Amino acid sequence: MDALDILFSASFWVAAIRIASPLIFATMGELICERAGVLNLGIEGIMTAGAFAGWFTVYAGGDLWTGLLVAALVGALFGLLHATLTVPLGLSQHVVGIGVTLLATSLTYFTYRLLLPEVTSPPKIEPFQPWPVPGLSKIPVIGEALFTQTPLTYLAFLSVAVVAWTLYRTPVGLAVRAAGENPSAVEAQGISVTGIRMGAVIAGSALMALGGAFLTTSAFNSFFFQMINGRGWICIALVVFGSWRPGKALIGAILFAAFDAYQVRLQQISGGIVPYQVFLMMPYALSILALILVARRATYPKALMIPYQKGER
Repeated sequence: MDALDILFSASFWVAAIRIASPLIFATMGELICERAGVLNLGIEGIMTAGAFAGWFTVYAGGDLWTGLLVAALVGALFGLLHATLTVPLGLSQHVVGIGVTLLATSLTYFTYRLLLPEVTSPPKIEPFQPWPVPGLSKIPVIGEALFTQTPLTYLAFLSVAVVAWTLYRTPVGLAVRAAGENPSAVEAQGISVTGIRMGAVIAGSALMALGGAFLTTSAFNSFFFQMINGRGWICIALVVFGSWRPGKALIGAILFAAFDAYQVRLQQISGGIVPYQVFLMMPYALSILALILVARRATYPKALMIPYQKGER
């Protein structure tokens, strides 16, 4: 198989969609936060906490769906912490976000060592299995790539539709977008900007945690340190790449995942002639290039990262 044939193979697109799924969850979560005017740099730590919470719940005897619920609740709690410090108290969103990432990551690793002190290799669980969609899964290439995935992948794509519908078709979505564009107009309508922003951060953080839980309950079957490996930071870039729109952000997540899946296969056919670090760098270098080309035309929320106190104009 040569480099071009890879792009037309079903296994390549199956891997790309699987890699994109946790990015989709977390990107939608970050997008909700930023559309409300809050930059959530706690995403990396929240994904780590969600990955552990979901996995350990199943390892302790819970079912997979309960694991996802626990992960979402853990993410929401860290979101509540972030929102409390940045919205009503008006602290620096950059500093608080990095602090939440450090806290969530360190607390996760501490809890892991506390609960499993004698473990030398990560214990395994039985993860979600693929659910082929009758009829659609038989379509060549597309069917195998899109319709033979695990339930969480379908849920990730559904989350894009739900977020888009909520933002653009509901009063709540209008309030969220207005809170990120012109919060004084939201207050003039008798709606609490603080409540809208805090709710957006909490809901967005829950989605981020689901992105982490995907890795331990669907992509893999165990939790190990550094498994998030910068995915949270990539999701922040994907929000900018998508111009703060769910559909475009989805395309960005799939493109990045395709680059990542492609570099793995290029390593296999290169025969070691090219250092593997070059291939590892490819998806990030291409993402930076795409971000540069797109970000210059992106229209960001006007009130993003600007604290708001009631009565301000």
